[in-house]
Amino acid sequence: MFTKAVLLIAVAAIVGLYMAIQHFKGRSPPPVAAAVLHGLLAVTGVVLLLLGVMQIGFGTVHSWALGLFVVAALGHIRGKPLPSPVVVIHGMVAAIAFLILVTAVFLIP
Repeated sequence: MFTKAVLLIAVAAIVGLYMAIQHFKGRSPPPVAAAVLHGLLAVTGVVLLLLGVMQIGFGTVHSWALGLFVVAALGHIRGKPLPSPVVVIHGMVAAIAFLILVTAVFLIP
């Protein structure tokens, strides 16, 4: 379950990076297809992560990644295009969460 979450979130991150690059080139809001794909992949990956954390318990490194992914998603609550600082913070928090998740899944026995 965790490996599938990593893969889905990794693809979501690639689409998110594409959207961030477009944003900083002045092409914002992003194409609807990219935004929907990013959202669906990220939400599906985070739900899989949540299900996995529910199985092994919330006192794990996996749960830290889950919490940070939830924090990263908070910028999207407004439902409006993100200002540049929020794009950067969202990406940085999500990247940190992803690194923690990858470490928890592949490097911690």
